[in-house]
Amino acid sequence: MKQLGDILLEGGLLTSDQLQQAVGEQQRVGKSLGRVLVELGMVTESQLVASLAQQIGLQFVDLTEFPIDASAASLVPDAVSRRHTALPVGFEEGRLVVAMADPANVFAMDDFRSITGYEVKAVVATKADVVNAINRLHRMDTDIDDLTATLDVLDEHDELSRVKEIVDDAPIVKFVNLLITQAIQDRASDIHIEPAEHDMRVRFRIDGVLHEIMRSPKTIQSGVISRLKIMSDINIAERRIPQDGRMSVTANGKKIDLRVATLPTVWGEKVVMRILDNSTAMLRLADLGFMENNFTRYEESFTKPYGMILVTGPTGSGKSTTLYATLNIVNTPDRNTITVEDPVEYRLPGINQVQVNQKAGLTFAAALRSILRSDPDIVLIGEIRDHETAQIAIEAALTGHLVLSTLHTNDAPSAITRLIEMGIEPFLVGSALDCVLAQRLARRLCPKCKEAYQPSEESLVHARFPWESGEPVPTLYRPVGCSACSKTGYKGRMALHEVMTVSEDVERLAVERGSADQIGRVAREQGMQTLRLDGMSKVLLGHTSLEEILRVVV
Repeated sequence: MKQLGDILLEGGLLTSDQLQQAVGEQQRVGKSLGRVLVELGMVTESQLVASLAQQIGLQFVDLTEFPIDASAASLVPDAVSRRHTALPVGFEEGRLVVAMADPANVFAMDDFRSITGYEVKAVVATKADVVNAINRLHRMDTDIDDLTATLDVLDEHDELSRVKEIVDDAPIVKFVNLLITQAIQDRASDIHIEPAEHDMRVRFRIDGVLHEIMRSPKTIQSGVISRLKIMSDINIAERRIPQDGRMSVTANGKKIDLRVATLPTVWGEKVVMRILDNSTAMLRLADLGFMENNFTRYEESFTKPYGMILVTGPTGSGKSTTLYATLNIVNTPDRNTITVEDPVEYRLPGINQVQVNQKAGLTFAAALRSILRSDPDIVLIGEIRDHETAQIAIEAALTGHLVLSTLHTNDAPSAITRLIEMGIEPFLVGSALDCVLAQRLARRLCPKCKEAYQPSEESLVHARFPWESGEPVPTLYRPVGCSACSKTGYKGRMALHEVMTVSEDVERLAVERGSADQIGRVAREQGMQTLRLDGMSKVLLGHTSLEEILRVVV
C-alpha cells in the first residue's frame, strides 16, 4: 500500500519540501500526517480524504457535485444515515452505492444491507459533505405532507373552546417543529406563514430573497397559528390587532431564538418569524466584507472615546449585525456599555441591554435619560426615530460618550439632513456626528459553481462600471447553480459599505444646512467610496455578480 505522502506527491498536491516540513511538524505535535497537512493549509479536507481513499483503494466522491439519486437516499431512514454519517447516493450494477465518512464502519454496511436488501458498495466522502447532503435531502417535505393529511378539519366557530386540544395535537406540534427545523437547515432568516383564500402558503427568506416552500390545506391554518402563538407567549384569543412575541428552540445542539410577529389579514393572521442565530452577533468586523480603505476609515471613528456613529440603510440590511460586531471590539471590562433596543434581538454577555416597553412608558427617550444617569461609556440605541431620542443621543455624544445607533436613510450624506429635519440644531449635528456608515446586503456567489466570463462593453457602460473605453475588458463572474447552493448560484451574503467621516468641510456644510448632494460631493472628494463603487470592487474580486449589485444599489 502506498504511503499518504507518496500519493500527494504523485498527484502534484504537495512538494517534497512541504512534505518534509509537515513530517517535522507531525513529529513535534504528535498528530496524524493528514491532520497536520490540513492544519498547515497545504491540502484541503477534500483533497486529504480523496488521497486517503486512494490509499485504501476506494473511490472518492465530491457530494457537492455528485448527482445524488433521491430514490436511493430515501431507502434508509434519516436517523440511520445520521447515526452512521453515511448516505445512499445511487445504484451501480445492482448494488447500492453508499457515501461514507468512515468506510471501515462495518456496522453501517450491515445496517444498510439489512434495511434495503441491496448489496452495498462503499465510496468515501468528507464528513461535512455527508452531513450537508443528509440535511439537504431529508428535508422532511414528505413528513410534512403526511402530517397535513392526518390533521382534522377544524370548525372555525368552536376553535377557541378547543384551543388546548388544537395546540397540543401531536401532528400540529410535529408540523410546526419540522417547519422551524427545515428553515434553520436552509439558512433562512425569516419564515412567512401566509393565509390565502383556499390554502396556507409557507415561504422562507434565504440570502435576502423569498422562496415558496410549500402550500398546506386551509384546514390546518388555525391550529398552526394557535400553536405558534402559544409557543411565543402571545394572546391566542386576540386576532384583531398585530402582536409580537419571542420563542427559543434547540437545533443541532444550538439554541436559536425566534422573534414572532402576527398581522391580521382578510384571510386570517399572517405570522412572520425572524430567526436570530446568536453566532451572528459574535461576528468579527473583519468577517463583514469591509474593503481595506473603508475599514480604516470606520476604525478611526469607533476607536475614539466619544462621538456619534450612525449605521444607515433599509430594514434587513445588516445594520444591527454591524453594530454588534463593533460592540464586540469596543466593549472591554474597563468600560460600561448599555444598549436600549426594540426589541433586544441578540443577548450579549458583558453588556447591559434594555428592552423598550411602550405600554409601560419605557420609550427610547425615557430609557436614554435613565441610561445617562447610570455612568455609561458606550451607549447603543437600536434606532433613532424621533426628535427627543435624537436630541438626547446628540447631547450624550457631546458630553463624552461613544454613541452608536441606526437611522433609515438611503445613503450616508442623507443622515445629516435627516437629523436636521428631525429638528436638531445643525451646529449640534456637525459637532456630535463623527462617522456615518451606509450599507446594503448583496448575495455572495457560490464558490463551487461561479463561472468566469468576459462582459460586453455595452453591458459595462449600461451598468456604469468603473471602466474606460479602450481599456481591456475585465474578467467577471456570474452565477451558475449547483447542489451546494440549491441551484441559485449564490450562497451567503456580504455587505456593501459607504463610510463618510465628518470632516471640517462636511461639518461646515451641515451648519449651513447644505443639501445631501452637496455633502456627498465633498465627501467623495475626500475619499468616500459610494455603495455602488464598493459593490463594483467586489464584482471585480469575484465575490458577487454585476446583476446582484444592480439589484441592491441604485
